[in-house]
Amino acid sequence: MGSVWGGGGGGGASRQTSTPTDHRPPLCSAWAADRVATDPTFFASLADNQAPRFLWIGCSDSRVPANQILGLAPGSLFVQRNVGNLAVHRDMNCMACLEYAVDTLQVEHVIVCGHRGCGAVKAALDAPASFGGNVGHWISDIRATRDRHAADLKPLPPAERWAALCELNVVHQVFNVATSPAIQAAWARGQRVAVHALIYSLNDGLLRELVDAVTCPGDLDAAADAAAASVAAGARSPPGERAAGVVCPRTALGTEFGTHRWFEEAGTQGVAGDGEAPSPSPQRAAAETPPAQRRRRR
Repeated sequence: MGSVWGGGGGGGASRQTSTPTDHRPPLCSAWAADRVATDPTFFASLADNQAPRFLWIGCSDSRVPANQILGLAPGSLFVQRNVGNLAVHRDMNCMACLEYAVDTLQVEHVIVCGHRGCGAVKAALDAPASFGGNVGHWISDIRATRDRHAADLKPLPPAERWAALCELNVVHQVFNVATSPAIQAAWARGQRVAVHALIYSLNDGLLRELVDAVTCPGDLDAAADAAAASVAAGARSPPGERAAGVVCPRTALGTEFGTHRWFEEAGTQGVAGDGEAPSPSPQRAAAETPPAQRRRRR
């Protein structure tokens, strides 16, 4: 019986079926050859050092590929993905990734990105008994968010309720990230790290910001209030109105989100908006140093 590789998530996406003798995933030699043709030093430079500016905490959904969505090459983005884009403190995998990204890689931005049509969020809207085992346990944090906002979510039509909980889950995970030991310690020592709440639309391929970036403990209450107010407003809107937008509609990534120009095409510029760009981290300075002078990081 042949293996099946690649293809999109559900929704009628096609799958590519391998031949009966093909028992391995694609080795992507064409991609590697194309990279070398464009830049002969690409892999040598990548192997020598990594200096990402961003940590992405996103969903495992196959339709939400982080690097492609952001338009970033390998080495520009540190990634943590799991079912439902959760960042709960009891998940040592996520917390270790966050700690390493902030303390060692000195990332400047932590992106928590959810997406419309998230299956984990849909499961959390169902009765607790509908998903048992590991899945049911894993999405308990999303159910807790559902319960906290039940009064505003219940009046919404099913599709809009699903979309609203996708957004609320992202904002709650931003709270988890911002209150984590790694981020709290970074802020306490004066390290500049911004935490962003983004939602990705499968329908148009665009990212939108849900609340303003969280850059200090004082920003958390404002973010939570904005998210709750949006859901409450959605519950009072005429049926179908909420489906046209998100909590805080923004243009595609690569433009200004409020006062924070936090994404730059080259991925090497500092955050603007407050009149002062941060000094480059030791890792970023190393990335700009000739390879012979760098210390190899394993």
